[in-house]
Amino acid sequence: MTTTRTALVTGATAGIGRAVALQLAADGIDVVVHGRDPERGALLVKEIRAQGGNARFAAADLSDASQVLALAEEAGDVDVLVNNAGVYAFTSTPDTSADSFDRQFAINSRAPFLLVGALAPAMVRRGRGSIVTITSTAATSPAPIGGAYGASKAAVELLTRSWATEFGPGGVRVNGVSPGPVRSAGTTAMLGENVEALGRANVRGRIGEPEEIAAIVRFLVDDASSYVNGAVIVASGGELSSMPA
Repeated sequence: MTTTRTALVTGATAGIGRAVALQLAADGIDVVVHGRDPERGALLVKEIRAQGGNARFAAADLSDASQVLALAEEAGDVDVLVNNAGVYAFTSTPDTSADSFDRQFAINSRAPFLLVGALAPAMVRRGRGSIVTITSTAATSPAPIGGAYGASKAAVELLTRSWATEFGPGGVRVNGVSPGPVRSAGTTAMLGENVEALGRANVRGRIGEPEEIAAIVRFLVDDASSYVNGAVIVASGGELSSMPA
């Protein structure tokens, strides 16, 4: 008899997280939809159920450590954890306040750390589990703005590889996906009509779609990727190399 798996997806009410939640639910995985907006959460849960899936909503502010731990407790025994929630501030170092710096690290690095610490031990006891972290190409591509964001993503990439060695012997695989620019409400709000220009910086010549990242997450939580552990898959459309002068 096949046992239904349960997944917790953080930041699941928009963008990549929403696409991941829909994909996992379509694959028969029960999804705990995390977000801060109960209305958007309820709409996604309704959509998943209308498509024959099973989901429930759990609210938490991931900048608050106590709420992160409460989220882990509410989620219960999960087989899949997708650390997707993230915030960014593409500001210069002088223009990045201490509060902004702390918030980016709290949500992008500390929240995944606390969730893994709370949920991975039970996965190890059951001898199975999959954890996927959504990072960013900003973690490995220095830029004149957004240094704090890139650093927070670099930190969680290292944590991802560390967790793979820590929990891998117990049957828990830990991997990451490092997207380049992906279409979302956030990127559209920030760039407006210029959002398509982001795509001209890669070989594919276009911006990524949330569903394309969700497909990689689907692979990483599936048994088809059983030999993949400690990997960070880059999905950026391919880097354009400059021609020599």
